[in-house]
Amino acid sequence: MTRSILVVLAVCGLAGALVAAQAAPVPFKLGTFQRQGPQNSPFVGVVLRDSLVIDLAAANTALSTGRRITAPADMKDLIGRYDAGVRDRIVEIVRAVSAANARAAYVHDLTSLKTLPPIMYPMTMVNAAVNYREHGAEMAVRDAKPGDPPVTAVPGVAPPGTVSAPGIWQRPAGDQRWNPYAFLKAPSAIIASGEAIRIPRGRTQIDWECELGVVVGKRASHVPVAQAADFIFGYTMEMDISDRGGRGDTRYGSDWFVHKSHDTFAPMGPFIAPKEFVTDPRNLPVKFLLNGQVMQDATTGLMIHDVFELLAYGSSILTLRPGDVIATGSPAGVGSARQPPVFLKPGDKTSCTYEGVGTLVNTVEAAPAS
Repeated sequence: MTRSILVVLAVCGLAGALVAAQAAPVPFKLGTFQRQGPQNSPFVGVVLRDSLVIDLAAANTALSTGRRITAPADMKDLIGRYDAGVRDRIVEIVRAVSAANARAAYVHDLTSLKTLPPIMYPMTMVNAAVNYREHGAEMAVRDAKPGDPPVTAVPGVAPPGTVSAPGIWQRPAGDQRWNPYAFLKAPSAIIASGEAIRIPRGRTQIDWECELGVVVGKRASHVPVAQAADFIFGYTMEMDISDRGGRGDTRYGSDWFVHKSHDTFAPMGPFIAPKEFVTDPRNLPVKFLLNGQVMQDATTGLMIHDVFELLAYGSSILTLRPGDVIATGSPAGVGSARQPPVFLKPGDKTSCTYEGVGTLVNTVEAAPAS
Protein backbone atom coordinates (compact mmCIF):
# COMPACT_ATOMS: atom_id res chain seq x y z
CA MET A 1 0.00 0.00 0.00
CA THR A 2 1.49 3.38 -1.01
CA ARG A 3 2.20 6.17 1.44
CA SER A 4 -0.34 8.45 -0.26
CA ILE A 5 -3.13 5.89 0.21
CA LEU A 6 -2.19 5.48 3.85
CA VAL A 7 -2.34 9.25 4.32
CA VAL A 8 -5.77 9.41 2.69
CA LEU A 9 -7.07 6.57 4.88
CA ALA A 10 -5.70 8.23 8.00
CA VAL A 11 -7.33 11.55 7.11
CA CYS A 12 -10.64 9.81 6.37
CA GLY A 13 -10.43 7.95 9.66
CA LEU A 14 -9.81 11.18 11.58
CA ALA A 15 -12.67 12.90 9.79
CA GLY A 16 -14.96 9.99 10.60
CA ALA A 17 -13.98 10.13 14.25
CA LEU A 18 -14.66 13.88 14.37
CA VAL A 19 -18.08 13.40 12.75
CA ALA A 20 -18.91 10.66 15.26
CA ALA A 21 -17.79 12.84 18.15
CA GLN A 22 -19.96 15.71 16.90
CA ALA A 23 -22.93 13.38 16.42
CA ALA A 24 -22.73 11.89 19.91
CA PRO A 25 -25.15 13.78 22.15
CA VAL A 26 -24.01 15.40 25.38
CA PRO A 27 -25.37 13.16 28.17
CA PHE A 28 -28.45 14.53 29.89
CA LYS A 29 -31.19 13.50 32.30
CA LEU A 30 -34.79 14.59 32.55
CA GLY A 31 -36.87 15.77 35.47
CA THR A 32 -39.85 17.81 36.63
CA PHE A 33 -39.22 21.06 38.49
CA GLN A 34 -40.86 24.14 39.91
CA ARG A 35 -39.48 27.62 40.42
CA GLN A 36 -39.72 28.90 43.96
CA GLY A 37 -43.13 30.35 44.75
CA PRO A 38 -46.63 28.86 44.80
CA GLN A 39 -47.73 30.63 41.60
CA ASN A 40 -45.16 28.89 39.43
CA SER A 41 -46.28 25.87 37.42
CA PRO A 42 -44.20 22.69 37.16
CA PHE A 43 -42.06 22.34 34.04
CA VAL A 44 -40.08 19.60 32.35
CA GLY A 45 -36.35 20.20 32.59
CA VAL A 46 -33.23 18.82 30.94
CA VAL A 47 -30.52 18.17 33.54
CA LEU A 48 -26.82 18.61 32.75
CA ARG A 49 -24.07 17.32 35.06
CA ASP A 50 -26.65 16.89 37.84
CA SER A 51 -26.33 20.61 38.53
CA LEU A 52 -27.95 22.69 35.74
CA VAL A 53 -31.56 22.53 34.55
CA ILE A 54 -32.75 23.73 31.15
CA ASP A 55 -36.41 24.76 31.03
CA LEU A 56 -37.30 22.76 27.93
CA ALA A 57 -40.35 24.78 26.89
CA ALA A 58 -38.59 28.13 27.34
CA ALA A 59 -35.48 26.96 25.48
CA ASN A 60 -37.57 25.55 22.66
CA THR A 61 -39.22 28.96 22.21
CA ALA A 62 -36.04 31.02 22.57
CA LEU A 63 -33.73 29.07 20.27
CA SER A 64 -34.38 29.83 16.61
CA THR A 65 -31.89 27.26 15.37
CA GLY A 66 -33.11 23.76 14.65
CA ARG A 67 -36.71 22.64 14.47
CA ARG A 68 -39.10 23.84 17.14
CA ILE A 69 -41.57 21.37 18.59
CA THR A 70 -44.72 21.61 20.61
CA ALA A 71 -43.25 21.64 24.10
CA PRO A 72 -44.20 18.59 26.23
CA ALA A 73 -46.98 19.29 28.70
CA ASP A 74 -45.41 16.93 31.24
CA MET A 75 -43.01 13.99 31.47
CA LYS A 76 -45.52 11.45 30.17
CA ASP A 77 -46.10 13.62 27.11
CA LEU A 78 -42.33 13.92 26.60
CA ILE A 79 -41.87 10.15 26.84
CA GLY A 80 -44.73 9.49 24.43
CA ARG A 81 -43.27 11.83 21.79
CA TYR A 82 -39.58 11.32 22.53
CA ASP A 83 -38.80 9.48 19.28
CA ALA A 84 -41.06 11.75 17.23
CA GLY A 85 -38.85 14.85 17.35
CA VAL A 86 -38.60 15.64 21.06
CA ARG A 87 -35.26 13.84 21.54
CA ASP A 88 -33.74 15.57 18.51
CA ARG A 89 -34.85 18.98 19.79
CA ILE A 90 -33.43 18.24 23.25
CA VAL A 91 -30.09 17.29 21.68
CA GLU A 92 -30.07 20.59 19.71
CA ILE A 93 -30.85 22.60 22.83
CA VAL A 94 -28.22 20.82 24.94
CA ARG A 95 -25.56 21.43 22.28
CA ALA A 96 -26.48 25.10 22.08
CA VAL A 97 -26.33 25.50 25.86
CA SER A 98 -23.01 23.62 26.06
CA ALA A 99 -21.46 25.81 23.32
CA ALA A 100 -22.74 29.16 24.63
CA ASN A 101 -20.34 31.63 26.24
CA ALA A 102 -22.99 32.95 28.62
CA ARG A 103 -25.83 31.29 30.49
CA ALA A 104 -29.25 31.86 28.97
CA ALA A 105 -32.25 32.87 31.05
CA TYR A 106 -33.80 29.44 30.60
CA VAL A 107 -30.86 27.69 32.31
CA HIS A 108 -31.14 27.40 36.12
CA ASP A 109 -29.04 26.11 38.97
CA LEU A 110 -30.60 22.92 40.26
CA THR A 111 -30.34 24.27 43.81
CA SER A 112 -32.56 27.24 42.92
CA LEU A 113 -35.47 24.96 41.94
CA LYS A 114 -37.83 22.61 43.72
CA THR A 115 -37.34 19.08 42.42
CA LEU A 116 -40.63 17.24 41.93
CA PRO A 117 -41.15 13.54 41.18
CA PRO A 118 -40.00 13.10 37.58
CA ILE A 119 -43.33 11.48 36.63
CA MET A 120 -46.50 12.92 38.20
CA TYR A 121 -47.96 10.29 38.22
CA PRO A 122 -47.55 6.93 36.50
CA MET A 123 -50.79 5.10 35.82
CA THR A 124 -49.21 1.86 36.98
CA MET A 125 -46.36 1.04 39.35
CA VAL A 126 -45.24 -2.59 39.24
CA ASN A 127 -42.79 -3.69 41.93
CA ALA A 128 -40.75 -6.89 41.87
CA ALA A 129 -40.61 -8.78 45.17
CA VAL A 130 -37.44 -10.51 46.42
CA ASN A 131 -35.57 -10.15 43.12
CA TYR A 132 -31.98 -10.22 44.44
CA ARG A 133 -30.49 -13.56 45.44
CA GLU A 134 -28.90 -12.43 48.71
CA HIS A 135 -32.05 -10.53 49.69
CA GLY A 136 -34.00 -13.76 49.24
CA ALA A 137 -31.53 -15.52 51.52
CA GLU A 138 -31.69 -12.89 54.28
CA MET A 139 -35.49 -12.88 54.22
CA ALA A 140 -35.62 -16.68 54.46
CA VAL A 141 -33.40 -16.52 57.56
CA ARG A 142 -35.48 -13.68 59.00
CA ASP A 143 -38.75 -15.56 58.56
CA ALA A 144 -37.53 -18.92 59.90
CA LYS A 145 -39.42 -20.06 63.00
CA PRO A 146 -37.76 -21.44 66.15
CA GLY A 147 -37.10 -25.13 65.64
CA ASP A 148 -37.13 -24.89 61.82
CA PRO A 149 -34.22 -26.63 60.09
CA PRO A 150 -31.39 -24.34 58.94
CA VAL A 151 -32.06 -22.50 55.68
CA THR A 152 -30.09 -24.38 53.03
CA ALA A 153 -31.95 -23.50 49.81
CA VAL A 154 -29.84 -21.76 47.17
CA PRO A 155 -31.09 -18.15 46.89
CA GLY A 156 -33.32 -17.65 43.87
CA VAL A 157 -33.53 -21.35 42.97
CA ALA A 158 -37.11 -22.53 42.58
CA PRO A 159 -38.45 -25.20 44.94
CA PRO A 160 -39.45 -28.58 43.50
CA GLY A 161 -42.73 -28.53 41.62
CA THR A 162 -42.33 -25.03 40.17
CA VAL A 163 -43.87 -24.87 36.69
CA SER A 164 -44.59 -22.24 34.04
CA ALA A 165 -47.55 -19.88 34.35
CA PRO A 166 -49.36 -20.27 31.00
CA GLY A 167 -49.67 -17.00 29.12
CA ILE A 168 -47.66 -15.12 31.76
CA TRP A 169 -44.25 -16.71 32.28
CA GLN A 170 -42.77 -19.58 30.29
CA ARG A 171 -39.86 -21.26 32.05
CA PRO A 172 -36.99 -21.77 29.60
CA ALA A 173 -35.47 -25.23 29.47
CA GLY A 174 -32.96 -25.67 32.30
CA ASP A 175 -34.01 -22.46 34.08
CA GLN A 176 -33.69 -23.15 37.81
CA ARG A 177 -34.86 -19.72 38.98
CA TRP A 178 -38.18 -19.20 40.65
CA ASN A 179 -40.80 -17.37 38.59
CA PRO A 180 -41.00 -13.57 38.85
CA TYR A 181 -43.19 -12.23 41.65
CA ALA A 182 -44.64 -8.72 41.49
CA PHE A 183 -47.22 -6.50 43.17
CA LEU A 184 -48.81 -3.12 42.48
CA LYS A 185 -47.88 -0.06 44.52
CA ALA A 186 -50.17 2.98 44.72
CA PRO A 187 -48.89 5.93 42.65
CA SER A 188 -50.33 8.21 45.35
CA ALA A 189 -47.42 7.07 47.57
CA ILE A 190 -44.87 8.90 45.35
CA ILE A 191 -42.81 11.75 46.78
CA ALA A 192 -39.82 13.60 45.36
CA SER A 193 -36.17 13.48 46.23
CA GLY A 194 -35.67 15.83 49.17
CA GLU A 195 -39.13 15.25 50.60
CA ALA A 196 -39.81 13.40 53.84
CA ILE A 197 -40.84 9.80 54.30
CA ARG A 198 -43.49 9.89 57.03
CA ILE A 199 -43.74 7.16 59.65
CA PRO A 200 -47.48 6.29 59.75
CA ARG A 201 -49.23 6.74 63.08
CA GLY A 202 -48.91 3.70 65.30
CA ARG A 203 -46.47 1.93 62.97
CA THR A 204 -42.92 1.24 64.13
CA GLN A 205 -41.42 -1.34 61.77
CA ILE A 206 -40.73 0.79 58.70
CA ASP A 207 -38.02 -0.56 56.40
CA TRP A 208 -36.08 0.59 53.34
CA GLU A 209 -35.53 -1.00 49.92
CA CYS A 210 -33.32 0.89 47.43
CA GLU A 211 -34.49 -0.04 43.92
CA LEU A 212 -33.81 0.69 40.25
CA GLY A 213 -36.91 1.94 38.43
CA VAL A 214 -37.53 1.06 34.80
CA VAL A 215 -39.50 3.78 33.00
CA VAL A 216 -41.71 2.40 30.25
CA GLY A 217 -41.35 4.19 26.90
CA LYS A 218 -44.29 2.95 24.87
CA ARG A 219 -47.41 0.83 25.09
CA ALA A 220 -46.35 -2.68 26.04
CA SER A 221 -48.54 -5.77 25.98
CA HIS A 222 -47.17 -9.34 25.99
CA VAL A 223 -43.69 -8.17 25.03
CA PRO A 224 -41.14 -10.97 24.44
CA VAL A 225 -37.99 -10.71 26.57
CA ALA A 226 -35.85 -10.34 23.43
CA GLN A 227 -37.78 -7.18 22.47
CA ALA A 228 -38.21 -5.66 25.91
CA ALA A 229 -35.32 -3.17 25.53
CA ASP A 230 -37.28 -1.41 22.76
CA PHE A 231 -40.06 -0.61 25.24
CA ILE A 232 -37.83 0.96 27.91
CA PHE A 233 -37.46 4.74 27.96
CA GLY A 234 -34.94 5.06 30.77
CA TYR A 235 -34.15 4.50 34.41
CA THR A 236 -34.76 6.23 37.73
CA MET A 237 -34.69 5.25 41.42
CA GLU A 238 -37.53 4.26 43.69
CA MET A 239 -37.37 3.67 47.41
CA ASP A 240 -39.83 0.88 48.13
CA ILE A 241 -40.56 1.79 51.74
CA SER A 242 -42.13 -1.16 53.56
CA ASP A 243 -44.27 -1.54 56.68
CA ARG A 244 -43.16 -4.84 58.24
CA GLY A 245 -45.67 -4.62 61.09
CA GLY A 246 -48.41 -6.63 59.42
CA ARG A 247 -52.19 -6.34 59.71
CA GLY A 248 -52.76 -8.16 63.00
CA ASP A 249 -53.90 -11.46 61.51
CA THR A 250 -52.81 -13.94 58.84
CA ARG A 251 -55.97 -13.80 56.74
CA TYR A 252 -55.20 -14.50 53.06
CA GLY A 253 -51.45 -14.38 53.69
CA SER A 254 -49.40 -11.22 53.05
CA ASP A 255 -51.15 -7.88 52.80
CA TRP A 256 -49.22 -5.88 50.22
CA PHE A 257 -51.57 -2.90 50.60
CA VAL A 258 -50.55 -2.45 54.24
CA HIS A 259 -46.92 -3.32 53.55
CA LYS A 260 -46.30 -0.99 50.63
CA SER A 261 -48.80 1.78 49.90
CA HIS A 262 -48.87 4.15 52.87
CA ASP A 263 -48.55 7.82 51.91
CA THR A 264 -44.92 8.80 51.11
CA PHE A 265 -43.82 5.15 50.73
CA ALA A 266 -42.55 5.60 47.16
CA PRO A 267 -39.81 8.23 46.97
CA MET A 268 -38.87 8.52 43.28
CA GLY A 269 -36.26 10.33 41.22
CA PRO A 270 -34.64 12.70 41.30
CA PHE A 271 -34.35 12.36 37.51
CA ILE A 272 -34.74 9.91 34.64
CA ALA A 273 -31.63 8.82 32.74
CA PRO A 274 -32.62 7.96 29.15
CA LYS A 275 -31.56 4.43 28.31
CA GLU A 276 -29.00 5.58 25.73
CA PHE A 277 -26.89 6.95 28.60
CA VAL A 278 -27.08 3.80 30.76
CA THR A 279 -24.54 1.40 29.30
CA ASP A 280 -25.71 -1.81 30.95
CA PRO A 281 -28.64 -1.82 33.42
CA ARG A 282 -27.67 -5.39 34.35
CA ASN A 283 -24.34 -4.28 35.83
CA LEU A 284 -24.89 -1.12 37.88
CA PRO A 285 -23.34 -0.62 41.32
CA VAL A 286 -25.96 0.01 44.02
CA LYS A 287 -25.46 1.67 47.38
CA PHE A 288 -27.88 2.66 50.14
CA LEU A 289 -26.80 4.83 53.08
CA LEU A 290 -28.70 5.43 56.30
CA ASN A 291 -27.38 8.46 58.14
CA GLY A 292 -24.14 8.11 56.19
CA GLN A 293 -23.64 4.42 57.00
CA VAL A 294 -23.60 1.92 54.14
CA MET A 295 -26.46 -0.56 54.58
CA GLN A 296 -26.80 -1.95 51.06
CA ASP A 297 -23.85 -2.43 48.67
CA ALA A 298 -24.44 -4.58 45.58
CA THR A 299 -24.82 -4.57 41.80
CA THR A 300 -27.80 -5.16 39.54
CA GLY A 301 -25.95 -8.24 38.32
CA LEU A 302 -27.30 -9.96 41.45
CA MET A 303 -30.90 -9.71 40.24
CA ILE A 304 -32.73 -12.99 39.77
CA HIS A 305 -34.72 -11.57 36.83
CA ASP A 306 -33.22 -8.64 34.92
CA VAL A 307 -34.96 -5.46 33.79
CA PHE A 308 -35.96 -6.93 30.43
CA GLU A 309 -37.50 -10.03 31.94
CA LEU A 310 -39.46 -7.95 34.43
CA LEU A 311 -40.92 -5.76 31.70
CA ALA A 312 -41.88 -8.85 29.71
CA TYR A 313 -43.49 -10.41 32.81
CA GLY A 314 -45.42 -7.28 33.80
CA SER A 315 -46.66 -6.65 30.26
CA SER A 316 -48.01 -10.19 30.11
CA ILE A 317 -50.44 -9.39 32.93
CA LEU A 318 -51.48 -5.81 32.18
CA THR A 319 -50.79 -3.27 29.46
CA LEU A 320 -47.97 -0.92 30.42
CA ARG A 321 -48.07 2.66 29.13
CA PRO A 322 -45.53 5.44 28.61
CA GLY A 323 -44.44 6.73 32.00
CA ASP A 324 -45.33 3.61 33.96
CA VAL A 325 -42.59 2.43 36.32
CA ILE A 326 -41.31 -1.03 37.22
CA ALA A 327 -39.30 -1.15 40.46
CA THR A 328 -36.89 -4.06 40.11
CA GLY A 329 -36.40 -5.22 43.71
CA SER A 330 -34.00 -4.58 46.54
CA PRO A 331 -30.51 -5.92 47.23
CA ALA A 332 -29.69 -7.51 50.56
CA GLY A 333 -29.20 -5.30 53.60
CA VAL A 334 -32.73 -4.28 54.56
CA GLY A 335 -33.32 -3.31 58.16
CA SER A 336 -35.81 -6.01 59.13
CA ALA A 337 -33.32 -8.78 58.28
CA ARG A 338 -30.63 -7.44 60.60
CA GLN A 339 -29.87 -8.71 64.09
CA PRO A 340 -31.14 -6.74 65.88
CA PRO A 341 -33.56 -5.21 63.34
CA VAL A 342 -33.03 -1.60 62.32
CA PHE A 343 -36.08 0.44 61.33
CA LEU A 344 -36.48 3.98 60.06
CA LYS A 345 -37.18 6.65 62.65
CA PRO A 346 -37.82 10.39 62.61
CA GLY A 347 -34.63 12.36 61.95
CA ASP A 348 -33.05 9.70 59.71
CA LYS A 349 -31.61 10.54 56.29
CA THR A 350 -31.65 8.02 53.45
CA SER A 351 -29.58 7.97 50.26
CA CYS A 352 -30.21 5.50 47.40
CA THR A 353 -27.68 5.46 44.52
CA TYR A 354 -27.54 3.53 41.25
CA GLU A 355 -24.33 4.46 39.45
CA GLY A 356 -24.99 6.33 36.22
CA VAL A 357 -28.63 6.95 37.12
CA GLY A 358 -28.39 9.19 40.17
CA THR A 359 -28.91 9.52 43.92
CA LEU A 360 -32.28 9.76 45.65
CA VAL A 361 -32.12 11.46 49.05
CA ASN A 362 -34.93 11.67 51.60
CA THR A 363 -35.41 12.51 55.25
CA VAL A 364 -37.71 10.70 57.69
CA GLU A 365 -40.26 12.30 59.97
CA ALA A 366 -43.26 11.34 62.08
CA ALA A 367 -46.70 11.65 60.56
CA PRO A 368 -48.82 14.51 61.91
CA ALA A 369 -50.71 13.63 65.08
CA SER A 370 -54.03 14.36 63.41
